[in-house]
Amino acid sequence: MRFLMMHRLDERQPEAWNPSQEFIEKMGAFIQDAIDKDILITAEGVFPSVKGSLVRKGRRSATTVTDGPFTEAKEVIGGFALINAKDRAEAVEFARRYAELFDEVEVEVRQVVEAEDLPQS
Repeated sequence: MRFLMMHRLDERQPEAWNPSQEFIEKMGAFIQDAIDKDILITAEGVFPSVKGSLVRKGRRSATTVTDGPFTEAKEVIGGFALINAKDRAEAVEFARRYAELFDEVEVEVRQVVEAEDLPQS
């Protein structure tokens, strides 16, 4: 099964976007280990919301675009990883180990819908 992990950072913390050399080395080792174990499919960090946009469409409203930064958001997505895991418990354990690399982070884990998960018509 594939799982998407999205990590959220407090955008107001400057260190969230300027990782230390120690953090970069720990993350690099973690990523290499996950690749070697065929867990990690891909992982990327993203820029702060100041370089992003938010597109909203309501059921009865026009589509709107808001350029960042998103002042209403305390925590924003800082990156994502797509992983292989046998089940949600294994994916959550991987996310827990991933979270341990940070001083403060929130990691959301969601199973990816596969073709065989869709209703057959």
